[in-house]
Amino acid sequence: MNQHLNTETLTVLGSMKGLGFTDYEARVYLALLTKSPATAYEVSNGSGVPRPNTYSALNALATRKAIMPVSANPVRYVPQPPDTLFRTIAARTGDLCERVAIRLSEMTVDPGERFVWNLGGDAEVHAKVHEMIASSETSIWFKADAEILRRHAAALREAVTVRRVRLLIILYGDDPDEFRFNDLCEVYEHEGTGFPMGFADNHFTLTADHREMLAANCEDSVTASHTESHAIVTMAISLLRHDYYMAEIFRVFRKEIDQEFGPNLRELRQHSYTPDQYAQFEERQREQAGSCR
Repeated sequence: MNQHLNTETLTVLGSMKGLGFTDYEARVYLALLTKSPATAYEVSNGSGVPRPNTYSALNALATRKAIMPVSANPVRYVPQPPDTLFRTIAARTGDLCERVAIRLSEMTVDPGERFVWNLGGDAEVHAKVHEMIASSETSIWFKADAEILRRHAAALREAVTVRRVRLLIILYGDDPDEFRFNDLCEVYEHEGTGFPMGFADNHFTLTADHREMLAANCEDSVTASHTESHAIVTMAISLLRHDYYMAEIFRVFRKEIDQEFGPNLRELRQHSYTPDQYAQFEERQREQAGSCR
């Protein structure tokens, strides 16, 4: 291992250092996984760690119960099994983070202003979405494509069935019953059809408890903004509420609306869109017509 570290080993070493192990401690632990029981001399040879540093790394690992001495004269060590070790670290770290967060919250002076936090990458954005759903207490409003909603269906179902959180969905999709988990779920197809005619289908918006909101863009890479700013949350809620109004108005008066403004509000969109946007809108109308045949 000390001559040529392969990519997998380097990745593991990097991950262990991210969990608080020093480079020498990580190398010593990996060497013991490869061969144990082993003396400090054998570990030094197997890990490439200088002998004086090997002793200090072994002592540090033994202190945190990552390894254990099993003989004397000479002392030989064995490693804690990885699943046991890292499960213990995860539990200990989670408890510590929770205690620190509580103490820091008690020390924090609310500045009276909420900032907008930028999130980047699929994993980070959807982790925040899951966190918002899991911590919600009274309401979740979610405007999204069916594929996005399916990624969080289990968490949404738990929220409405276990915690009795009210769920309102503005759906880009054609099967609203898929997300009607119980009587607390209201699902409305966007503009009465669920077919994306505007330019927001690459986005999704989520509000929780009328207290926080997240708006995401999935067009190229996944990016999002999250905030508890009262003004911005109120704006997001207002937009979602008007999407609900529109869905119900279209459901009841679509024939009259089409007669007055053209299919899918064509005349209004022509007036407000740029030429490129209107050309894309016409293409989507053709797609919709094709899907209805």
